Amino acid sequence: MAKTFRIGTRRSPLALKQVEEVVVALKKFYPDFNYKIVGIDTYGDKDKITPISEIEGTDFFTKEIEEALLEGEIDFAVHSAKDLPDKIPQGLAIAAITKSIDPYDALVSKNNLEIDKLPYGAKIGASSQRRKEQLKRYREDFEIVDIRGNIEERLEKLETNNLDAIIVAACALVRLGLENRITQRLPFEILKPHPLQGSLAIETRENDRELIDLLGLLNEK
Repeated sequence: MAKTFRIGTRRSPLALKQVEEVVVALKKFYPDFNYKIVGIDTYGDKDKITPISEIEGTDFFTKEIEEALLEGEIDFAVHSAKDLPDKIPQGLAIAAITKSIDPYDALVSKNNLEIDKLPYGAKIGASSQRRKEQLKRYREDFEIVDIRGNIEERLEKLETNNLDAIIVAACALVRLGLENRITQRLPFEILKPHPLQGSLAIETRENDRELIDLLGLLNEK
């Protein structure tokens, strides 16, 4: 374990917390595990305009990291599992999907009102098409507004964009130490989350069997 492994990740505070989570888990098996974080800007980090609903299932948040893997610039990558593209590039493999730390979608409301207490016509910020459609089915009066950005930027938009509430993944707030911002974890009958919400995906080259075996110790799926 003398080798230092290069871990590719997006640069956001949440992405760095996710890497920290993986490193802590690996050190339980390999106390001498050495690593270097390699921050990579993806197109999804630069483009804060395109709605998430238009790019779901694509490599919007992974392409540049996966290219770095294929070019040997990093040894493995840590992603939010739900950001994985529907098709993994040839030459790469998912070594592990970790156990979800919190699968729920969270309501964060300006006045700490739970979803049934929000006023008629409440303006709610959401990103994915899944969230938008389910919210509208639950209460047709809601005005659903598309929001983009990292978690801190979305929380700021709650205040600056005249929103009554936003919907974000509870796991993101937990990882960032912002669990106190959660007004309500929404029951699955209101919002059914992405099946991989709260889990992390660890990706490496498919021919690196030794590293796949090492990382596979974190696999919970």
